[in-house]
Amino acid sequence: MQVLLPLGILLLPLQLLLLVGILPPGTQAYDKEMTVYVDAGKVECLYHTVRQGETIDFEYQVIDGGHGDLDISFTLLDPIGLVIVSDFKKPENIHRHEVAKEGDYRFCFDNSFSLFNRKTVFFELIVEREGEGEDPQWNVELDELAGLSRDEYYDMKVQDIMDFIGRIRQQLNKARQLQDVLRSHEARDRNLAEANFQKVNHWSMLQISAMIGVGLIQVFMLRSIFATNGRMHLLWRKLGI
Repeated sequence: MQVLLPLGILLLPLQLLLLVGILPPGTQAYDKEMTVYVDAGKVECLYHTVRQGETIDFEYQVIDGGHGDLDISFTLLDPIGLVIVSDFKKPENIHRHEVAKEGDYRFCFDNSFSLFNRKTVFFELIVEREGEGEDPQWNVELDELAGLSRDEYYDMKVQDIMDFIGRIRQQLNKARQLQDVLRSHEARDRNLAEANFQKVNHWSMLQISAMIGVGLIQVFMLRSIFATNGRMHLLWRKLGI
């Protein structure tokens, strides 16, 4: 038996879902992106509570090193202070850790090795339970549709729409995360290009000043040689030049 529903009835749940924002369970995960400044000689730490069975995905990238190198030290510690991950003076890295102990995890950026340069660090933290966000099964046997009432068929279609919206949201989140990573790369490259531009300008000004100074000295020396009444000419004669 095939049950047909008016198109308007099928579209109504979708409109409500889009307006209210109801999503299927299992699609929620903690996702945090932030840019922090770590002053020279300082250590900046951030804390986040993670439950047992969840997975930590952490990615960081130094996008501005001041006048120094694009590097930072990173440490991930568990709730009792044991070191899980330790990086020393790296420009970027990605870490994944399956949580076996519930509590507050600490994420620390260490710039104590730098004396003058403040570092700008972009990072992304994703905490999710393993198995969440997986694609639902869409294959429905025809036998399962047989004998369904109008309300049961309606509820099944509503659930399919909710699952489909959940998949769309997951894909949008992945696209947004990729765009954020690309923006961090662009910010790092822009900061590096601006730093190189300033270095080139400073060295160019120094070289131009040196060339002008050397030219003036050469003109003065030549004039002093041919000016017989000048003090420098008498000095050259005393020196036997």
